[in-house]
Amino acid sequence: MPDNVIKFQRPPTPKPPRQTPPWLKRLLVCLGIAALFAAAFVYFSLTGPAQP
Repeated sequence: MPDNVIKFQRPPTPKPPRQTPPWLKRLLVCLGIAALFAAAFVYFSLTGPAQP
């Protein structure tokens, strides 16, 4: 069969986007909040108390 023949084929079906499970979303939010508090604690412990 010659190579210049057009082959009609169905396009491949696209994969659905991956969904993040709800428990992982909650875990990421909790870790982000914990990291925020840890960063604030480290910042204020290194800079010392505010002087009036």
